[in-house]
Amino acid sequence: MAQVGSSVQTIFAFVITLGILVSIHEFGHFWVARRCGVKVLRFSVGFGKSLWSRTDRQGTEYSIALIPLGGYVKMLDEREGPVSDEEKHLSFNSQPVLSRIAIVAAGPIANFLLAIVALWLMYLVGVRTLMPQVGEVLPESPAAVAGILPGDEIVAVDGVETPGWQSVNMELLGSLGETGSVTFAVQPGVPGEVASDSPVRDKTVQISHWLVGEEQPDPIRSLGIIPFSPEIPAVIGQIAEEGAAHRDGLLSGDTVLEANGEPVFDWMHFVEIIRANPETRVQLDVLRDGAPVSLDLIPGSREVEGVETGYIGAGVARVSWPETMIRHLQYGPVDALVKGAEATWSLTSMTLESIWKMIKGLVSVKNLSGPITIAKVAGASFESGLENFLYFLAMLSVSLGVLNLLPIPVLDGGHLLFYLVELVRGKPLSEQAQTFGIKVGVTLVAGVMMLAMYNDLSRLFQ
Repeated sequence: MAQVGSSVQTIFAFVITLGILVSIHEFGHFWVARRCGVKVLRFSVGFGKSLWSRTDRQGTEYSIALIPLGGYVKMLDEREGPVSDEEKHLSFNSQPVLSRIAIVAAGPIANFLLAIVALWLMYLVGVRTLMPQVGEVLPESPAAVAGILPGDEIVAVDGVETPGWQSVNMELLGSLGETGSVTFAVQPGVPGEVASDSPVRDKTVQISHWLVGEEQPDPIRSLGIIPFSPEIPAVIGQIAEEGAAHRDGLLSGDTVLEANGEPVFDWMHFVEIIRANPETRVQLDVLRDGAPVSLDLIPGSREVEGVETGYIGAGVARVSWPETMIRHLQYGPVDALVKGAEATWSLTSMTLESIWKMIKGLVSVKNLSGPITIAKVAGASFESGLENFLYFLAMLSVSLGVLNLLPIPVLDGGHLLFYLVELVRGKPLSEQAQTFGIKVGVTLVAGVMMLAMYNDLSRLFQ
């Protein structure tokens, strides 16, 4: 039942997220078209059979359709059907080229504005983030060579302030595939305590073809930096109904004391024991409601990177972080708007850089995601709170805006390319050239969608 409930929530979050993105994008086209004097025939969220529709006084049908994977605004256009002489001035194709450019560009622009509003609201409500303090530094790693030490707080990366681990990660992602250096501004401290008043020092980490082609890059750990985390005791949290933990009698709240007669020091030690014993009996001694309990546990088996690994279908109980390690970022209306605009620009730049690096082969195409991954992330962000959902919504909205502006026929950017050529030439491209461009665009878009779906399915069955 828990799994069914989680699936329903994932689908609900996906539909809500996509519905917001599509509605705002199409409303951009719709709003500018109306102001340019174009008659809009239909405003649809979704494709296929209409589930609900209404027609306003100006003859526009508003529709919510069955398949929630997009939407469209259908305008009066002589290229798509006969138009009466009385309404020809209301058709899209009869508008000046600058008006057509404005109508087409309005959709992606609406997505960027949505991102700014979502991030403004996030900063207005307030963001909780973990102080980016180094817990461990792996020996001989790039971070160790640079002189980064346990307890150092990373206050900036390449001159950009980093109040939390998320911002550190985002800045590092911008250097994927590059050769050169990354400069960390760090403030020395003691792990688990707020950094002292020691002066901030710059530490330069050298990188070379960094994480080129990596399918799931982990920039922070790849440099040898292990973020600080409080000690995690081996206490059982959530238990999956179909797993060995549930079958063999483990309960949420159990503290694992020993495994096969040996002490269990913490959660990661317990995980290592389970992984090392697929389909093998492990005798556990646990503390349950203050009383010792012994039970036999036989972990299941699954293949991870070609190695048979044990698993039991149980998660760790939530651990409280020291309040001193949690940052509360909250701004007034004006400052929040500025932060939202800056973050939107940063996300836009990163998205463009990622696309370019993907084309150059520096970033793996396996990082492309389709609707399945989007649905899973939407569900997780929806569950983890308003601030995470707003940030995810902003990221997705920026991605949709950038992708739609790419100069590929069938996308908004392709139409803009045709109209810009028309603006320069003083006349549109030939019908033959436009048709050929659209065929190429359809092939490219279909190929990318198939690759994204393949990546989704590969992740699903890993």
